[in-house]
Amino acid sequence: MSATELLAAHAADAVCHLQTIGRTSGRPRTIEIWFATDGERVYLLAGGRDRAHWVRNLRAQPRVRLRIGGRTIEGHARIIEGEPREVTARRLLATKYQGWAEGAPLSAWAAGSLPVEVVPHA
Repeated sequence: MSATELLAAHAADAVCHLQTIGRTSGRPRTIEIWFATDGERVYLLAGGRDRAHWVRNLRAQPRVRLRIGGRTIEGHARIIEGEPREVTARRLLATKYQGWAEGAPLSAWAAGSLPVEVVPHA
């Protein structure tokens, strides 16, 4: 199953597991986190913004692993604040977890969290 097929099949899953490499320890660090996908990329929001250890880890080493639907895919993570896909990330996550609808304001979480994009390796 390709990464695209995996994302399509499990887009409605409640959570995924994100594994980063510890910036000081060099050891794998895994968290459970909400996610959304556009079918090609995975989007995450860091409510703690730069205080979140997983964000600090991916800034130091952007290579990550995602476990979705019992399968693991590798990818490259990056902060997308200020970029065109930022709006997509915020809206997808707000829709999935908060029932956001076009025309409504985003919640403080959806509007203020740090948006992260993970692009799976081919």
